[in-house]
Amino acid sequence: MINRETEFIETVVHINRVAKVVKGGKNFSFSAVVVTGDGTDRVGYGTGKAREVPPAIQKASEQAKRDMIQVPMVGGSLPHKVWGRWGATKVLLRPAAPGTGVIAGGGVRAVMEAAGVQNVLTKIVGSRNPFNVVRATFDAIAHLMTTGQVRRLRGVEVTGIEGETAAAAPATEVVEEAAEAAEPSASATVAEGETGEAKSSGGEQ
Repeated sequence: MINRETEFIETVVHINRVAKVVKGGKNFSFSAVVVTGDGTDRVGYGTGKAREVPPAIQKASEQAKRDMIQVPMVGGSLPHKVWGRWGATKVLLRPAAPGTGVIAGGGVRAVMEAAGVQNVLTKIVGSRNPFNVVRATFDAIAHLMTTGQVRRLRGVEVTGIEGETAAAAPATEVVEEAAEAAEPSASATVAEGETGEAKSSGGEQ
């Protein structure tokens, strides 16, 4: 569902009923997992527990809004293939060509749609527990990186610019040093030539 007041996309992935056996009978409570996103590049998830369903969903929604993260995207899809793991659940996210759509199910689809991913291929391996699937999907998102982020981490952009400058500077210095070294030798040659002429003229006299 879409929350029109805040323009967030909120999806209730799963609601689990828990029964606790006590002396007087059973106490029932509910736990919910909710995925919230802005439909562009930010998404979060939260879990909540309460005696009734609405308070549990409200708690999960508030936590999801507090803990939203940014999803790196390239052209409406993911920048590269990535695996996410949580417990016995593994989730594979793969970039897809334009027009593919969101090929996913369960909690993975809820996360991708809330994040605004338009084309993606996914696969769940292992446990299909909805709570673990959502957590594994966010673990995969946490390992996504764009080309620019990788270059900055490796220092490729900075090294490339500085490398060219550093390479050009020594070459200029070498040329200048060679020119300075050549000038004294040329003047010395001229001086020697004048001295030789003076000696020869003195010998003739």
